Amino acid sequence: MRFLNVEEAAAALAAGEAVVMPTDTVYGLGVAVNAAASPRELFALKGRPAGKAVAWLVEGPAALDRYGDGVHPWVHRLARRFWPGGLTLVVRASEAVPPAFRSPEGTIGLRMPAAPEALALIGAVGSPLAVTSANPSGAPAPSVPDLLDAALVARTAGVLEGACGTDGVASTVVDCTAAEPVVLRPGLLTARDLKECSHE
Repeated sequence: MRFLNVEEAAAALAAGEAVVMPTDTVYGLGVAVNAAASPRELFALKGRPAGKAVAWLVEGPAALDRYGDGVHPWVHRLARRFWPGGLTLVVRASEAVPPAFRSPEGTIGLRMPAAPEALALIGAVGSPLAVTSANPSGAPAPSVPDLLDAALVARTAGVLEGACGTDGVASTVVDCTAAEPVVLRPGLLTARDLKECSHE
């Protein structure tokens, strides 16, 4: 298994290659949005049918205004409270999001990870990273290197050095397109946490 430093991983991403990276939740499999035409390669690597949107890892809350359209004020409150961390906010995609990366409903999921290696990589690449969990479709998402699928990793540029968060729980995914937050996938954050913050 080939391990990469930030500079090596950033160069691979800039060349359009996929990289496996540790995040604060589980290992992610990602491509650079400014170098990949679509997330199609991620689906091929995972053995998953294309068509499902892939969330982006971003540098901070300002991404909501750049890549989101008509974002509610309470969504910004959620980002200020829970970013960086295990919260993916699904918003209506702005024109800055290439159509190939939008969901069929015209949305995009955004998350700022609480992982220094992932944030350093985003900064080095200079664009968001489209990231999905680094596991073959149907297999558990890995949180330690020993659980990474060797065949999957061998088809990427390599694994960014670093360690995942200790919880191994994927992020809470929240639909932010309506008047109230709707949890699409449970995670460490509860619906009550989100509702209380959105109503402040």
